[in-house]
Amino acid sequence: MGLPTLSSPPPSEREGVIVVMDANRNKSNVDALEWALKNVVRPRDAVVVLGVLYDIGRKNFSCFPLNRGISISGIWERLEFSSGQGEVNPRELGEEIEKKREQYQITLQPFHRQCKKNEVKLEVKLAAGYSPARVTVKEAQNSNTRWIVLDSHLKKHKVYIYGHVGCNVAVMKGKNFATLMPSNAPRTEHSVYQNPKTRTEIINIGVSSNNESQNPNYFTLQENQPPSASAPTPPSPCWFPLSWRTGYPRAFTLNEVEEITNELSDEHMIEYIDDRKIYHGIFQEIPVIISSFSENDERFWSMLMILSRVRHCNIVNLVGYCCSGANRFLLTDYPCMATLEINLKVDDTARKLSWKARWYIAQEIGGSLRYLHEECGDEPIVHQSVCSSNVVISHCCSAMLTNFTTAKLLNEESTQCLNGRRYHNSEEDELLSVDVHDYGILLVELITGKSASFFTNHGEGQSFLDWALPILEDGPITQAMDPRLMNSDDSWVVQCMEKAALLCLKNDDSGHRYSISEQNVLFLWVAIFTAYGRNLAV
Repeated sequence: MGLPTLSSPPPSEREGVIVVMDANRNKSNVDALEWALKNVVRPRDAVVVLGVLYDIGRKNFSCFPLNRGISISGIWERLEFSSGQGEVNPRELGEEIEKKREQYQITLQPFHRQCKKNEVKLEVKLAAGYSPARVTVKEAQNSNTRWIVLDSHLKKHKVYIYGHVGCNVAVMKGKNFATLMPSNAPRTEHSVYQNPKTRTEIINIGVSSNNESQNPNYFTLQENQPPSASAPTPPSPCWFPLSWRTGYPRAFTLNEVEEITNELSDEHMIEYIDDRKIYHGIFQEIPVIISSFSENDERFWSMLMILSRVRHCNIVNLVGYCCSGANRFLLTDYPCMATLEINLKVDDTARKLSWKARWYIAQEIGGSLRYLHEECGDEPIVHQSVCSSNVVISHCCSAMLTNFTTAKLLNEESTQCLNGRRYHNSEEDELLSVDVHDYGILLVELITGKSASFFTNHGEGQSFLDWALPILEDGPITQAMDPRLMNSDDSWVVQCMEKAALLCLKNDDSGHRYSISEQNVLFLWVAIFTAYGRNLAV
């Protein structure tokens, strides 16, 4: 095709993540890459985006494999041809490859900038005519691969790939949801997963089924009051949460809890709230939070029952629990960037939460509520305490819902399912609408940069919503916008959040209470996110 054959860049000792995408799709889907960068890629990793064109025109094109490297920054290109048999139309093949090349360069350009900031090497390759499974295995064997992330359209190849590689495999199930298949290979002491020994588990993140809820290996949840601003910072921003490792969550002994907290010392206690002591500690070099309950505190069992059903990337997950004598403890991952409320109250951190970042926070918390209400097993869960103080920011700037002390599991018998959709009685509808209303308040907090719980009255008896609602309804919206971000060009994002907030807050005024994902609430987010998705890369 007139292009020189160049050798690929020299091999590196970096650990690698391979993101395999179905290049046959007309429109590039970057969910797998977004998920990988958000959850498994660490600073100084090498990321290979492998686009596989396994079905070009006639089937006999598969006899003429082509592997082409694409330079996002325009530095290098590489062509490799393997001998094959059967007919092939080089012109048609070349045109298709060139079309995909241009498409990938445009689509992945924002990710190149993002990776460059984090010292992550991003390499993009197109493979035409190869079996997706075989070319993925070959790529993994030629590099120091730690993770393989498969596009949802390539999930049928997961068994073959998993059986031929020694790394972790993730298979996308939808946006922000993936099935994790921990590696069978022996681990070094620096591995992100503990050695599963003779056991192999498939862990669903963001998916819960009846079988999973009965299986202790799917026991994932969280509840803990987020750390205060004075809580110590984890030693590294790229630690891998214990809750994602093989063998967790698990039961802890009292001796283990005491060792983590230095005998439950005051130096390790970061907060005392609602008759609970909250401690921080280090377990296997990873920061954790330990919530202590009294022997007769029913909240311990309530949260354990509820959150054992939960597995979602935007809900803080359980590391383990301890029930020994009169002692009750829940151990959870450490939300190292504190609560959204704290981040909004401090000017420096609030300025770093751009409108786009706040948009993503709204998306993620809305997704976690939709999961609790509609996708979490057979019995919906209501949180009943959605607010900025119960939203924590993780090391990768992902928003997660926490504090399930007021959460309630709705009775399965009170809900009916028709055509895959749940229907609740009026009492359950009212409980679910509490979360929808609170979500609306959270959106207003994101818009204004103010905390509803610490709102300073602008007049006698004036509440946060008394002040904000008239401005949101009658405008101009600039009067309500966080003044620390007034110079931003992303005011359209604020207008979208404003519309969604009003729909949530006015929910009780309509004859029909809308669910969190019904009509214009999350539908509005999804529609606009799709339309402007290319401009929302941060």
